[in-house]
Amino acid sequence: MSTIRDVAKLANVSTATVSRVLNNDTKYKITDETRERVWQAVTQLNYKISSSPKRKVSTKDHSKSKSHIKIGCVLSVTKDKYNDPYFMSILSGVEERLLSAGYNLDFIRTGIELNNNKILFNTFSEPITGLILMESLNNETYEYIRKQVPYIVGIDTEREDIDNVGYDHYHVASMAVNHLIEKGHTHIGYIGGGGLRGNLKGSRRYQGYYATMHAAGLTVNPDWVMDCMWDETVCIEQINHLCQAKNLPTAFFVGSDLMAMAALNGLYNNDISVPNEVAVIGLSNIEVSKYSNPPLSTIDVPTKEIGMVAVDNLIDRINGNQLLPKKVILPTRLVVRSST
Repeated sequence: MSTIRDVAKLANVSTATVSRVLNNDTKYKITDETRERVWQAVTQLNYKISSSPKRKVSTKDHSKSKSHIKIGCVLSVTKDKYNDPYFMSILSGVEERLLSAGYNLDFIRTGIELNNNKILFNTFSEPITGLILMESLNNETYEYIRKQVPYIVGIDTEREDIDNVGYDHYHVASMAVNHLIEKGHTHIGYIGGGGLRGNLKGSRRYQGYYATMHAAGLTVNPDWVMDCMWDETVCIEQINHLCQAKNLPTAFFVGSDLMAMAALNGLYNNDISVPNEVAVIGLSNIEVSKYSNPPLSTIDVPTKEIGMVAVDNLIDRINGNQLLPKKVILPTRLVVRSST
């Protein structure tokens, strides 16, 4: 186990400086560069602050006393912590299932917050029993958390060493594109984002879109493949650009309902009639999608149930299930409204 001296040596500072950084002591001036070196050393060495002795809780004890179990959640968001109705619906399922089983959700962090080494260390400095992970995270952050938390269940993460719950991204894209093709569209665009790797064409949704277009003998026009980085403002700007260039497809499959409603807004502001001139279908069926103008066709994803099933898997692991990691895929369905 690493000591404070190991941290000091790696960060090239004194043990007193390490102690001041860890305890957020502002009495002495410490540069931001020094603080960053200390936090990096803490993370790299997996250092834990020594504290008063605590009773170790075995797996059997967990089943007897839930008060010793601490469960957290890492949200996947691009902006504010609580602004995405898709992830909020999943979170509501997580919280409801935990409460019904007699547990609490002890903390919520975002992947962006955990990129800060100080926040990462402070979040996991106390023993955490389980974690619901909604974001793949970068490798360094993930490996650090993996060492701290014995039980982790992912929601649509790319981590194969833990259980994952979600839906088939490739299949829903194919379902959406086939719906547009059945409506008579042959010029179909795609709006989405690149995710953690920043590679839109590497996403399963794009691959489902591309393969379905190819199977139908249709051409994918690169001008109509738009990476909006899951940002509504960027989505509207790109729609404006296509409208001004008079280079629009007759339909869009959009990788989320929020982005689809941004696209509707951009088309409306450019006097483009939906669905008469351009049809739009989204993905997720968030509550507000039925109230857009026009109401949005979409693919229903059982978000609340995804959160519930993730909790069931986590509790199953805490109770001793040591089978190989599994992937649970929940069913989706087409919801046709006026936008197509």
